[in-house]
Amino acid sequence: MLEVVFLLLGFIIIIKSSDILVDCASSLAIRCKIPKMLIALTIVAFGTCAPEVAISFRSVAEGNGTMAFANVVGSCIVNTFLIIGLAALVRPIRVKHATIKKELPILLIITTGFVVLMLDSVFNPLTPNTFSRADGIILILLFCMFVSYIVQLLKKKDDDADKIEPKYKNIFLILFLLIGSIVCISLSSDVIVNNATALAEKLNVSEKVITMIVVVIGTSLPEMFMTVTSARKKEFDMAIGNIIGTNIFNICIVLGLPIAIYGDLVLENFNLTDIVTVFLTSFLLYIFARSEREVSKKEGILMLSIFVAYYICLIIG
Repeated sequence: MLEVVFLLLGFIIIIKSSDILVDCASSLAIRCKIPKMLIALTIVAFGTCAPEVAISFRSVAEGNGTMAFANVVGSCIVNTFLIIGLAALVRPIRVKHATIKKELPILLIITTGFVVLMLDSVFNPLTPNTFSRADGIILILLFCMFVSYIVQLLKKKDDDADKIEPKYKNIFLILFLLIGSIVCISLSSDVIVNNATALAEKLNVSEKVITMIVVVIGTSLPEMFMTVTSARKKEFDMAIGNIIGTNIFNICIVLGLPIAIYGDLVLENFNLTDIVTVFLTSFLLYIFARSEREVSKKEGILMLSIFVAYYICLIIG
């Protein structure tokens, strides 16, 4: 019963913290007269990546390639197909022209690069799929491309900022609540993952199911509540920007940086289904966003269907 109590407490904290985070991020963008997409791509996205960063560095340092890649591959799939799918069901997500022309193509380029780097055995059948230090450096260079775009966004001013009243006006209060909410989200996600794992073990659920469902989905809870809350509040830039920034950060930094530091990892237990599904996350998101500049409820249902089908294959296989 204690695990159930802590699970409920963790969910209550993460839901309320996500609500505060969205309001603070929006208020910060309005107060600083910068695009909300910039805040979503950076502070919010990187802040909600804290659980994945901790797991990835620990896994790579211990030479556990399966855990490191399951963390990133699983997060990209969950972030797009589950989280965007759920958010689109709550409210169709309108996507700005600039996002379709710039942010989504950057995500597609980075995801495609990541997928190609995972296909060593396709180019040379005698070589096992290995992620080398050079591959990690390539991902960091791709991240530099993303950073150069962020610098361009910094130079832009949001002309509509003066027309909108921020929920929080004091800049110090905004920063305090922003940092506090990110910390609360990270800590509460740890509480949820740890207690869900303990509960699953008591119920004799397999280790594979625990890892792929509890750990991967559990560490994506910050992004889930942030994105769904943003969609509910019609903060569409926050909703889609959070996922774009999180996936880019996951691929390039959460995975690329520790591999560049610690060295090569052999890719075990990963097949073409995993790799194709990762590619589809950014490809389908781009295609859906281009259609009438929104991710509709029907497209959200399709995303959720792909997510369910992938997880059924994963658990059965």
